[in-house]
Amino acid sequence: MTLIKIILLAFMAFEVSNVLALYFAPGAKVANAVGVFTAWEKTKQDPDVHAFVRYLIYWVAGAKLIFLALLAVILLFGDLTTQRMSVLALALATLSFYWRMFPLIRNMDRKGQLEPENYSQILGVMILVFVAAFFTAFLL
Repeated sequence: MTLIKIILLAFMAFEVSNVLALYFAPGAKVANAVGVFTAWEKTKQDPDVHAFVRYLIYWVAGAKLIFLALLAVILLFGDLTTQRMSVLALALATLSFYWRMFPLIRNMDRKGQLEPENYSQILGVMILVFVAAFFTAFLL
């Protein structure tokens, strides 16, 4: 098994756990579900807002399922060049987290809106590790 396949499988396993959490336990504080946001509980006070937030959560989970299916096809049927280009695409696309999402989550963390404290830093490092793994797989 190549390094690319190992990294793709690890990433896919991580993302499957996130999809399962988002669909079946969105309020959990594991697998990057939304329970880490203190605002999650606050949305329950307004049924309209809570329904909208749940819709967005399921939309994200569905989008992740689409790209997981595409990754599975690439992993099973793609040649080495396709697999290499897919990890490069994943690396570049994942970097977008630091453009919009990381500043928001870091700000919420600083305001005490995340539990556990410093979750934004943990998430930032975790995503950086995946980006580094994607680039490593691409280069090797």
